[in-house]
Amino acid sequence: MAEVTWRSHGRARRSTRTLRVRASAVVVALIVLAVLLVPPLAQLDQQAVDLSAKLQAPSWAHPFGTDDVGRDLLLRCVYGLRVSLLVGLVAALVATVIGTAVGAAAGALGGWTDRVVMRAVDTLSSIPHLLLGIFIVAMFRPGVWPVVVSVAVTHWLSTARIVRAEVLSLRGRPFVDAAVSGGASRWRVAVRHLVPGVLPQAGLAAVLMVPHAMWHESALSFLGLGLPSHQASLGNLVQTARGSLLAGDRWPTLFPGLLLIIPTLAIAGLAGAWRDRRSPRRRSELTL
Repeated sequence: MAEVTWRSHGRARRSTRTLRVRASAVVVALIVLAVLLVPPLAQLDQQAVDLSAKLQAPSWAHPFGTDDVGRDLLLRCVYGLRVSLLVGLVAALVATVIGTAVGAAAGALGGWTDRVVMRAVDTLSSIPHLLLGIFIVAMFRPGVWPVVVSVAVTHWLSTARIVRAEVLSLRGRPFVDAAVSGGASRWRVAVRHLVPGVLPQAGLAAVLMVPHAMWHESALSFLGLGLPSHQASLGNLVQTARGSLLAGDRWPTLFPGLLLIIPTLAIAGLAGAWRDRRSPRRRSELTL
């Protein structure tokens, strides 16, 4: 009886996990379609001002309502999500490349190189990301690329640690010992065996970094240090809606905030499924 209950519980957990993964995939697909198709197909100007329609509640004409100058919030949220997602993707890619290169070099070379590199990583990690990001963007004019540089420079550290740990694990594998015994140089071992072995972990770190980078960009834009105020981004939309929130109008803040939270949960769900698929033993343990 206990075994039947145990198996039924495991099946319920598997079905719940499958449903969560499918829901995450649908959400991500809808987000991608929205940011790719809505701006080219929409014949409306997201900057169009209509003071006679300001701060209208959500309706059929304006599903997300309007802001304090009568602009359609749905269209502006789609444009803002497009910009924030672009910044997150580019920044995550750059940060992953930097972190993979640094972590692989530290793990493969070892010795004093490993010690110096990891102490530098520890030192940079002790500085709050947001403060370091503010310092970086303050040296440039507001724009997309300063934000991308800021996010990339402050987010490669965790990837470097992950890649280094994976490289150190791979260095003790029999196939690496066989390659070294066969006369392979350290460079050849790193390029042919170590780096390909850490790419799945680096890819997973990159995927998880995208929503983190989106939140970082939104925080900088909310503080007035990210994208220009006239350019739609989720952080700018939340910053602009502060006055409306104090006046009791919640939708100008609610919908941009949801468009930050929902993609984060969806991407995390897909990344968790990817991690479980790559680790069958861990997945079976979670099922028990």
